[in-house]
Amino acid sequence: MNPQRLRIATRESKLAMWQTEHVAARLREAHPGLAIEIVGMTTKGDRILDRPLAQVGGKGLFIKELEVALADDLADIAVHSMKDVPMELPDGFAMLPFGPREDARDAFVSLEHASLAALPAGAVVGTSSLRRECQLRRAYPTLAIKPLRGNVNTRLAKLEAGDYDAIILAAAGLKRLGFGERIREQLPLSLALPAIGQGILAIEFRADRPDLEALLAPFVDRAALAAAQAERALGLVVEGSCEVPVGGHATVMGTGLVVEGFLGLPDGSRLVRERAEGEAADAAKLGRALGERILARGGREVLDLLARPGK
Repeated sequence: MNPQRLRIATRESKLAMWQTEHVAARLREAHPGLAIEIVGMTTKGDRILDRPLAQVGGKGLFIKELEVALADDLADIAVHSMKDVPMELPDGFAMLPFGPREDARDAFVSLEHASLAALPAGAVVGTSSLRRECQLRRAYPTLAIKPLRGNVNTRLAKLEAGDYDAIILAAAGLKRLGFGERIREQLPLSLALPAIGQGILAIEFRADRPDLEALLAPFVDRAALAAAQAERALGLVVEGSCEVPVGGHATVMGTGLVVEGFLGLPDGSRLVRERAEGEAADAAKLGRALGERILARGGREVLDLLARPGK
């Protein structure tokens, strides 16, 4: 039986609120009598903006307070960008993708330059992601990669203030906020594999709430679910987090699935990239196998180097 009231926990950034309002609107359409309350919260990841996430605890900083609200029955579900969700959920929690995946690629944004390839040597590119830094340094070693934190609007403002020659953001967030026209170039997957789960909306809830699982089930997109399963299985094997430069992307084609992944060092000096193909029904199995292949072909040495003091 579906609930009559639904409390949705969310971060209060403009993108998070857009995502939450989108989910709420879809749920209201399907269930006209459902009373929905949005519970806005500020997370530790939103408050600490002067250091890269890798230095202050990683992507889980954006969701911990929301999980506490679920555990304490202050909210029923939480809306996340799946790329912000750690590979392992805490005991007692479940998660489902919501709707089709948005564009998973990274986007190049600049006021004066049309593409990454058009940037001159020494140009300053902003990103807070070790994943992006690794791939950019590998492909364009003459660029100056500088940290960039804050929400989408803040990052765009720093670009406009002249602090950077270009910045790299998730295309999905720009498009959802109506900034799609700011994208000068969408980075091809051959150059930059996105974050695991990038472009997928995720709904988290307590595992002891089958009523919520039933409520959300009609909104689960088959391709997004298979991609999430493959990519998150890959991330679990290769220890995917903000502290490890790792990326992954799965593409569903009919009943088949292709998943690509990489693991590297932030300076781009080492990068192990592999791909696997199989059936979408075996998405998690494919992701795990790809992760093991990456580790076997040089990934373990990368993790060992990352674990050394000073890295």
